[in-house]
Amino acid sequence: MSVITLRDFVESDAKQLVAILNDMDVTQYLSTKIPSPYSYEDAQWWINEGSQSQLIKAVIFNDKLIGCVSVHPGEFEFDRSGELGYWLAKEYWRQGITVKAASMLLETVFSKTKIARVFAYVCEDNPASMKVLQRLGFEQDAVLKNAMFKKGHLFNAHLFSLLKPKN
Repeated sequence: MSVITLRDFVESDAKQLVAILNDMDVTQYLSTKIPSPYSYEDAQWWINEGSQSQLIKAVIFNDKLIGCVSVHPGEFEFDRSGELGYWLAKEYWRQGITVKAASMLLETVFSKTKIARVFAYVCEDNPASMKVLQRLGFEQDAVLKNAMFKKGHLFNAHLFSLLKPKN
């Protein structure tokens, strides 16, 4: 039986981070703040500094690093909102792993933080990510026209959100 768990990033993840984040299929829709090409030094920085938040987790499948899921809390008047992000090694796509990992993190976010709304932006030509969000219960709030600029092109950004369940 395959087991999905979340944990903090550790030193031994560096080689796998470099392999996954140098796959252009994985990174094509990620933030351009992720270096390309992705070096061992980039992985070291991520492990030791960049991922040091209770809401950034390595996705582990059968004891192997295969991805990342995170919620970045807002600030000031937006401190009750957080932005969801995720990536997964290509060979694990379309198996429900991202939905499972994100739902595990969202459960923590809504039960252990003051965050009441989680949102995500998705590039218009990434329908697979939109389906992930919809499977998680997110609803589309808006389409922001020409809001993203990547690889010399403007793209519409689809904004999705999920509100904390009322108990």
